[in-house]
Amino acid sequence: MLERLPEYIDPLYLADKRGALKGRIPINSLSRLADILQNDEGTIFVELFFGREGRLAFCEGHIEAVLVLKCQNCLEAIELPVNSSIKLGIVVSIDQANKLPEEYEPLLVQEGNMLLKNIIEDELLLMLPTFPKHKSRCFVSNPNNSKVDLLFNGDLSLPENPFSILVNLKNTGDL
Repeated sequence: MLERLPEYIDPLYLADKRGALKGRIPINSLSRLADILQNDEGTIFVELFFGREGRLAFCEGHIEAVLVLKCQNCLEAIELPVNSSIKLGIVVSIDQANKLPEEYEPLLVQEGNMLLKNIIEDELLLMLPTFPKHKSRCFVSNPNNSKVDLLFNGDLSLPENPFSILVNLKNTGDL
């Protein structure tokens, strides 16, 4: 098992040789993922095993990381621990992908080498929530810059009647 991850791999060759890879990838080297994150510091631990069962070439493994996203409620940092197993069926055509057993996701490869970090980055992008937010309540600053902060938990509810200013105008006669 390699402790240092190669930049390029040939998944079919590794499957034939029952190869194993284990190591770390810096988060900032994954450009598509780093653009989404609030903070691209840290590393991703990767452990992959390649093999064959009959005609099926596969890659199974484990990915661990802590990704720092931006909460969509309060726009503050939120840590998302990722601890996931992956099962990929290595295929060279769409027809082979359609025939994969249900527990495998397809990994479409062309002849030759491919970037290992692209495989890992694709898996991590699929794991990200559509709208990341804190599990507990978030504090959102009031747009009027008053001393009151609104408590936000999924739906924005104002602390008072939004039409109360109209009631005041009606009572005083000022228009």
